[in-house]
Amino acid sequence: MVDNLTQPSDAAGPFDRLKALLPARLRGAPVVPVVRLSGVIGAVTPLRPGLTLAGVAKMLERAFSMRNAKAVALVINSPGGSPVQSRQIYLRIRQLAAEKKLPVLVFVEDVAASGGYMIACAGDEIFCDPSSILGSIGVVGGSFGLQDLIKKIGIERRLYTAGEHKAMLDPFLPENPDDVARLKKIQREIHALFISLVKQSRSTKLKGADDVLFTGEYWAGDTAVTLGLADAIGDLRSVLRARFGDKVGMPVVAPAGGLLSGLLGRKAAGAGSLAAEGLGLGWSGLAEELISAAETRAIWARFGF
Repeated sequence: MVDNLTQPSDAAGPFDRLKALLPARLRGAPVVPVVRLSGVIGAVTPLRPGLTLAGVAKMLERAFSMRNAKAVALVINSPGGSPVQSRQIYLRIRQLAAEKKLPVLVFVEDVAASGGYMIACAGDEIFCDPSSILGSIGVVGGSFGLQDLIKKIGIERRLYTAGEHKAMLDPFLPENPDDVARLKKIQREIHALFISLVKQSRSTKLKGADDVLFTGEYWAGDTAVTLGLADAIGDLRSVLRARFGDKVGMPVVAPAGGLLSGLLGRKAAGAGSLAAEGLGLGWSGLAEELISAAETRAIWARFGF
């Protein structure tokens, strides 16, 4: 089935048949560019890049500048990550929407949680599947306490600092309650910014109390709609065709390709290990990749994926 091209009829003239073969944006049909934002947010490792403003800015600019665009659709599938990168991507989307005077329609796939939900709030409307997971409006951080382990295997920790709190939360030192209190204070500040952004973006659409919405809990699609975290159940194709007509063009704006992106493991599974070998990272680089993969897996696992 051809979605964005109209099949020429036998009765049409040569010009009409040629015009029908053109992309929707070149023949005057309504267009809604689609940008996919998928993965953990933030720079995970050099060889396993996550979603960052630097990585998605060009895609967003191309989408909002597309000829005949009636709106921009964002397809989001992210369990969160860096609050800074999440907010910067959110702000850039809103800036472009204001500059180009285009509405933003967000479609949640499996997950829009934590920073992923923050980005989703850049949409004028949010649609999701009944099985999508949305929410997790909170801040989390974690580490390990390895001081007993290194003592057991006979390793002595030697750490030299200038600054009373420079070694704060070092996993090889006993936990300091004062350091934990400082971390919690920072988390509360970031959480307050997150809550403010959601309230500003969703405004009167929110239907749940603060002590329900902002505890870090997350919900499936139907409940998220009931709470006002999303607007409706719907998929990209059905919603855009119902709103802009069956002939609407839905071109996917893909990230820039090229040799360098392939070397950095952005194109295919397994490329990261090849890049590590080719760039001379050796076992150290591979170990970092394995740790990064485990951390990424743990983030997705919090939401059952």
